[in-house]
Amino acid sequence: MTAAMRLIVFGLSISSSWGNGHATTYRALLKAFAARGHQILFLERDTPWYSDSRDFTPDFCALHFYRRFDELQRYADAVRDADAVMIGSFVPEGAEIGRWLCQNARGVTAFYDIDTPVTLAKLERNEIDYIDRSLVSEFDLYFSFSGGRSLTRLAEEYGAPAPRPLFCSVDPGVYRPRRVPLRWDLSYLGTYSSDRQPMLDRLLLEAARQRPDWRFCVAGAQYPKETRWPDNVERIEHVPPDRHAEFYSASRFSLNLTRAHMVAAGHSPSVRLFEAAACGSPIISDDWPGLSDFLVPGKEIVLAQRADDVLRALSEPNRFRAALSNGARRRILAEHTARHRAEEFETHLRWAVTRKATEKTGLRPPAMRNAPPDLVKLS
Repeated sequence: MTAAMRLIVFGLSISSSWGNGHATTYRALLKAFAARGHQILFLERDTPWYSDSRDFTPDFCALHFYRRFDELQRYADAVRDADAVMIGSFVPEGAEIGRWLCQNARGVTAFYDIDTPVTLAKLERNEIDYIDRSLVSEFDLYFSFSGGRSLTRLAEEYGAPAPRPLFCSVDPGVYRPRRVPLRWDLSYLGTYSSDRQPMLDRLLLEAARQRPDWRFCVAGAQYPKETRWPDNVERIEHVPPDRHAEFYSASRFSLNLTRAHMVAAGHSPSVRLFEAAACGSPIISDDWPGLSDFLVPGKEIVLAQRADDVLRALSEPNRFRAALSNGARRRILAEHTARHRAEEFETHLRWAVTRKATEKTGLRPPAMRNAPPDLVKLS
């Protein structure tokens, strides 16, 4: 039996899913990681936005809040003694915290980029405060929500010594089909984003205008008050994660939309893609490079460029909808559950622990110069 690891995570939020996709990602990954026998401390900045809308208290890890960077000194001993410490993207004062971690941790240091394409764009312009160019190369591991060429860029342009894909995942115990009445023909769950809005207008709102007899829904925070919603589009400000499965199950189809930076980077699946599939909701999505690596177009997902594509899918017989949802659910449960991701996460961490130990002795074996072959193929 392998030894338990002590992991410390600095993340944007695990306590509140309001207006961010980080919380559900951390919850699924760390719950599955803890189930493998590991100890976890999650440190979260206590900010009004999240403290006023907390919807989760973990029972699989310790959760501590801090208000200022200087308060982190109380965790200095824990950071030094941990087997691994990891900080995520968009953590306030993240660059300062990350540098402190790299200077003080004796174990493996890692950065978890849940926003890789956004990070790369900000690094190019030097408009980033949660990491910087020089800090990228200081981490032992750089976990990325994006695969493909984003990993190459991190290594070649910014010196990341070990960029590794760690895609989002889904907890099948939480995200599963629910027996609820159908309320909508098409629904979309996502926080407002200016670069996603044109595609939402094109695929959902235009479809709603053309079919006033069908029912649609858009759920998510921060949409501008001046947005004009068709009468047959229901608006929900926030759906907490424990109601996501009911939300997906109440719709004949779910819409997946991708931010512009992630479309350009490719190989950047949204957590909503996996969640909807796990709940048995057939998915209509915009297209982007690498999408077919996760779900097969026409068999496990429908791709759409305009409202006509959406309306055509919604008009298909029920057997098409059933085949689509069954295929996607089988695929996601076979490859992209939190258990799968936690196993990958642990394997990467143990590899880095071994590499760090061998480098200290000066006896670094050739096999440790790169990730194991079974991990390289994930990129």
